[in-house]
Amino acid sequence: MMHARGRIVPVLLSGGTGSRLWPLSRETYPKQLLSLLGEKTLLQQTALRVADPLLFTDPLVIANTEHRFVIGEQLRAVGVSNPTIVLEPFGRNTAPAVAIAALLASQSEPDAMILAMPVDHWVSDHAAFRAAVSSGLPAARRGRFVLFGLRPTAPATGFGYIRMGGEAAALPDVRDVAGFVEKPDLTMVERLLACNEHLWNSGIFLLPARQFIDELAEREPDILMACRRALAGAARDLDFLRLEEKAFEACPSISIDYAVMEKTDKAVVVSAAFDWSDIGSWSALWTMSEKDDSGNVVIGDAVMEDASGCYVRGEGPLVAALGVDDLVIAASPDVVLVTTRNRDQDVSKLVQRLKANGHRSATQTHSVRRPWGYYQSIHSGERFQVKRITVNPGAKLSLQKHFHRAEHWVVVNGTAIVTRDDEEILLRENESIFVPLGCTHRLENPGKVPLNLIEVQSGSYLGEDDIVRVQDIYQRV
Repeated sequence: MMHARGRIVPVLLSGGTGSRLWPLSRETYPKQLLSLLGEKTLLQQTALRVADPLLFTDPLVIANTEHRFVIGEQLRAVGVSNPTIVLEPFGRNTAPAVAIAALLASQSEPDAMILAMPVDHWVSDHAAFRAAVSSGLPAARRGRFVLFGLRPTAPATGFGYIRMGGEAAALPDVRDVAGFVEKPDLTMVERLLACNEHLWNSGIFLLPARQFIDELAEREPDILMACRRALAGAARDLDFLRLEEKAFEACPSISIDYAVMEKTDKAVVVSAAFDWSDIGSWSALWTMSEKDDSGNVVIGDAVMEDASGCYVRGEGPLVAALGVDDLVIAASPDVVLVTTRNRDQDVSKLVQRLKANGHRSATQTHSVRRPWGYYQSIHSGERFQVKRITVNPGAKLSLQKHFHRAEHWVVVNGTAIVTRDDEEILLRENESIFVPLGCTHRLENPGKVPLNLIEVQSGSYLGEDDIVRVQDIYQRV
């Protein structure tokens, strides 16, 4: 990781699952990887917000192992070609993630400043965001932990609030933090707004890395020790740094707010002027999106008649809504969610119940992403399954074999190179091949356009775990 002295290290925290935006957002493909507002994903927009080389270094991303390839791909697509991507074997909340970032940044620059921010938040005005960060920098250089607060625009109960104290010594636009209120109820929120001393807590922190490490050593030594060990045992894996699993598993799961910010006397807050939302719910998306004359937000395949105040998203079957008000209807290929806009904070309860019942839709998307592309199950029956497979240009699957199934592949468009035991076969559009049970095989796309094919599997067992990988460019086991 390169540091020019004085530049800030942006830390993109990509561990969230965004379960309140289910079924669009799921554990295997959470909201930060989706295009929810505009064409770019939330991850890409966050990266572009800190793409000023005069103020920031290349970003450091703390991410879930499962998302590593898509994160690398999405960042490359917006010109971020040299990120450091650190892989967490499991989520441990924000305090350990920020601790890892602080330890890494201070290794190469003892006076490093880090800007830790969730990648699933929306900020529309990048210039105002950078101005707020710049105004907090003098305080961070003096060893203070800088939070960014937003003037509340509505009595929101889903956010945390920061109570402002007196002005921080000789620092314009910066106030001491007098206290925190975590997700208060409506009566409490109305009291807070009346006294005009409270800001929404954006969850964005500008921190002097060394002082933050010292504070953790004093307040949460277990976190710091586990993170030091996880980094000491970390292994390079392609473009990624993979934390040592056993050490990180021992790390307590705790937020940076509880671990440090609510206890320290070093916290200060900048009252920031940028628009901000944590897009924590369907109603937040409704608020921020363009509406028709009846106050409806309609995205994708949907038809509305005599409906108002609805958020409708059709990404599977056609959604038809008639004579309804203030609903959220989100249709994906495998799930349709219907709720009222004022109950959308509880969507995660449905997800928890489905998860407890072992339902795949709680965590898995209909399209299963892989480093080489993705596949979708089209149909399955007794001893057979049909899939659509899309292989990215230049990508190849692992050299593998199955003990319980044979496969037929039909190329729909693009070109495939198929390895089948000792032979290599070139397949073009509308050509097919049979891969018998037990045969060693590989699929590769040598072309410049995506390769689409239909796979028909037949056999006694069709689970994804019936794969023996002989060789894999993505180093999966």
